[in-house]
Amino acid sequence: MAYPGAGLGAPAASAGPVSSIRQVKLDKESELRIEVAETPFRLRVLTGSAEIFGTEIPPEIWISFPPRLKFAVFTWYGAMIEMDGTTETDYTADETPMISYVNVHAVLEGRRNQAKASPSDSDASQGPRVIVVGPTDSGKSTLSKMLLSWASKQGWKPTFVDLDIGQGSITIPGCIAATPIEMPIDPVEGIPLEMPLVYFHGHPSPTANVDLYKVLVKELAQTLDKQFSMNTESRAAGMVINTMGWIDGVGYDLLLHAIHAFNASVVLVLGQEKLCSMLKDVLKSKPNVDVVKLQKSGGVVSRNPKVRQRARGGRIREYFYGPSNDLSPHSSVANFSDLSIYRIGGGPPAPRSALPIGAEPTADPTRLVLVNINRDLLHLVLAVSYAKEPDQIISSNVAGFIYITEVDVQRKKITYLAPGPGELPGKYLIMGSLTWVET
Repeated sequence: MAYPGAGLGAPAASAGPVSSIRQVKLDKESELRIEVAETPFRLRVLTGSAEIFGTEIPPEIWISFPPRLKFAVFTWYGAMIEMDGTTETDYTADETPMISYVNVHAVLEGRRNQAKASPSDSDASQGPRVIVVGPTDSGKSTLSKMLLSWASKQGWKPTFVDLDIGQGSITIPGCIAATPIEMPIDPVEGIPLEMPLVYFHGHPSPTANVDLYKVLVKELAQTLDKQFSMNTESRAAGMVINTMGWIDGVGYDLLLHAIHAFNASVVLVLGQEKLCSMLKDVLKSKPNVDVVKLQKSGGVVSRNPKVRQRARGGRIREYFYGPSNDLSPHSSVANFSDLSIYRIGGGPPAPRSALPIGAEPTADPTRLVLVNINRDLLHLVLAVSYAKEPDQIISSNVAGFIYITEVDVQRKKITYLAPGPGELPGKYLIMGSLTWVET
């Protein structure tokens, strides 16, 4: 997860493993950036006030953080922070883009109030729809969380939409999802998962099936539109949409597709002059869309593919075991005949004889293919669909996920891990390429 980071040339207070209880004085509008080491770490605010990603830290209460977490403690008015434990690095910085971020929040707040005061059947009753775009590791998910936490602190319930299937802020990777945010986001526990709306793409990158990604984005946008039409409070609060870091070629096309599908009214571009210029040019025919360039935080950490892959595995583990390892997943056995597993896309193309003259046969990206249950399913993460019939699978959201731990072909039985005991909420499962090896 990217996090607000150092201003240019900010001196490191400490680098390399550092231990023991110590205090750090933060001046107003400065922040303390921390990378937790492999051992327990905790922190508290002794005096003043501070926040993490827009969520205020309660005074004098120790908060424990998991290993390897990267985060920043920001103060508007000054604070004394006490730390206990080991960090890989921690340092203070007084050059941050937080003033510009909170100014964006103030503008959005004004638009929400305007929407709330408008007649519910008018276009003006739609609150801001903010989409955050930028390259990989530019701080998109962090800015999204700040804007959501600040809005919920003011009493709004904005909807968070996550289109980044590579990492997954709401649920596991491989999904696009949305959920209302009713209170500031806990910096350790993350997004609360009461009733998220989740669609399963099944792959950590859209490249595996770009057309399916587009279909699911449109499906989610239409579903939210229906929900907003029946809920004036959600409509006025609007949404904050987090996107992928893929901004070139097909990735750029997918960004434009998302902007149009969700009818975005504000496009926040993080740290990318060229992308901002391109979007301003292509959206100039839409006077109701504001494209705003924001500085990315200087301490955002770039992650190599290996680190990102490890983060994906961590998100899947969290789904089954909880962020603090406090959940107990349940192992169950099902007969092959109890389940129908489908993958979306691929399958044999239509024969040439069935096509117009000159047309080449291609695989249908939204074709449903029934999967033969065998040991190839081992270590795959499958989505459990709410669909009642196979032809509803693409347009249906999913109830949750299972992890395949054993396939007994002779006895025709499959063993899987689920978050809890009991029957699965549906018999139709969706398979992608998402794997996880439990360690």
